[in-house]
Parts: sequence; structure tokens; C-alpha cells
Amino acid sequence: MKLLEQAINSKVSLKNILFATDFSAVSEAALPYAAAVSLRYGSTIHVVHVIPDSHLPLRPGAPDPSTLGAIYEEAPLVAQEKVLQLADRLKGLPCQTHVRHGHTWEVLADIIRENEIDLLVAGTHGRTGVGRLVMGSVAEEIFRRVSCPVLTVGPKVHTATNLAAAGTRHQAPPPEINFERILYATDFTDHSLAAASYAFSLTQEFQARLALLHVIDQYGEDLHDKPGPIDEALRRLEALRPEDAALLYEPEAAVEFGVPADCILQAATEREADLIVLGVRAATGRLGVSTHLALTTAHKVISKSSCPVLTIRVEDSEGVKSWLDRP
Repeated sequence: MKLLEQAINSKVSLKNILFATDFSAVSEAALPYAAAVSLRYGSTIHVVHVIPDSHLPLRPGAPDPSTLGAIYEEAPLVAQEKVLQLADRLKGLPCQTHVRHGHTWEVLADIIRENEIDLLVAGTHGRTGVGRLVMGSVAEEIFRRVSCPVLTVGPKVHTATNLAAAGTRHQAPPPEINFERILYATDFTDHSLAAASYAFSLTQEFQARLALLHVIDQYGEDLHDKPGPIDEALRRLEALRPEDAALLYEPEAAVEFGVPADCILQAATEREADLIVLGVRAATGRLGVSTHLALTTAHKVISKSSCPVLTIRVEDSEGVKSWLDRP
């Protein structure tokens, strides 16, 4: 763990960005964020729509097989026209389009591998209150299994920019986004520390203010009388700054006490954060219904945050769970 802290640097390459959309206003509200990162890093944006493989049972009143066949044949053409309209709004930015059939997260994984994607950007609906990603029931699979970092624009991201994006769909260029305040939360486990490079890199590229947060969620009433853990956490936070980071502002280090998700959300609100950065542990075993019954801290933050959340997925060889993974 200490070696990982020492290896943190601000050099991050984001050459290819994947923007996943279902063509809803909510999902397309994430487009300005993909454009903003592309402008800073010189990235190519890959606009992607996945058409799920459907097997609709015939029932009274349902279209006959020939009509269904025509619908399925027409779907890719309609989707291709829509992704081209989105790409046209990104004039001046390198852009490629993809329309494919299949299971969403598997298709995205293929595109990520084939195009060496460095960042996936997607909007979230949160229709059920559990922060489902735009792809619906495959939310946790994408969140945990996709090999690259994921920037999610959650259902509670209420900004004038998003409203403008929804009101000018397929017409004007996406509104300009600028991350002015970034919050990075870590519990000092390997996978949370791995996100530090992204936090410092984005802070440098956007010349933003950066807040470094550690939450102590297990403590006794006498902790305030024993400042050792607090001082140690502050020291480790301050030591995260890379030597090569060219920051306009000195990072702020803070230690909070309580439920991690609540503390992260409160800190983001108090600091008027434009972005939250978190490291998440890679999925192990089969994902199923249980993943939606006990949401992780990171997933709760995504669901309730009023600003976008960047999650960096890291394999955890030691199998250590942190508060970013806890219910």
C-alpha cells in the first residue's frame, strides 16, 4: 500500500473516450462531460448505442413475425442516424460512431478492448431509486466489470448545463463544462489510492481546486481526545500530491467522521464540487440480485450525488474490502 502511495503521479492518458447513450435526454446530458474531457486531453470520442437482443413473445394484439422482423431490421438504421446526429454536435472533436446488438456490458467491453478506451461516460436514470445506469439492469455489471474508468452523470445532477443539453438535442454543440472543484475520497486501500492519479491529473488539466477526503467510520467517543489517527490521515492525504503535479491551488486535506457515503456527499455539497473521484474494487464472482439489495458506498454516492462521479476500477489481489465497498 505504501509503495502504491509513493507511485502516484499526475500523468494520465485519456486518448479514447466512450460515450454510451440510449438517446434519452438524461443520458445525453452526459455528452458535455465527454466533450470537456476530450478538449483537455485531445481524446477521440466514440459514440456508442447498444441495441439489446430481444425475443418478444407473441400474444394477442402483438405484431406478426414479419412486422417484428421489419422493426428489428430498421432499428440499426434509426440508431445509426441518431448517433451520427450526436457526432455532428461534436464538431471540432475527433469522433467515431458504433451501433451494435447484444448484451450491453459485453458489447461495451468488446468496444473498450478493440478501441483501447480510457474512459466510459454515461448518464443515469435512477428510475427505481437505486441509481441504475442508463443501461438499466446491467448497471452493476458495467460499474464493476468494465475495465476502464467510468464517469457517470447521476439522476440528481441538476445543472443549467444539463437542462441546456436536453433542450438542444441533436441541434447545438454541447454546453461547455469546466470542473472547478474536485473532491477525491480515499480510505487508503490499494484500489481507492489508484484513483489519486486521475484526481490530480484532472485537477491539473482543468486548473481546479482539489479536496482530499478520508472518512473514519469506526471510532470511539474518545477519538477526539486522541488525535493520532486524525493527524496520521491528514499526513497521508497531504503526502499523496505527486511531485510532477502543476497545480494552480494547494489541495485541501480533510478528515470526517461518520457514514462514508453521507460524509462524501456532504463534503461535495459544502465544497460545491463539480466532480467526485473514487476508486472501486473489481467485481468478484457472479453479480446478481444481491448487488442491488446492498448497495456499495460508491454506488450510493453515484445515485445521490448532485455532481458527476468518476470511478476507477482496480483488481484487488488481497481481497481487502474497504468502506467504498460496504453497504
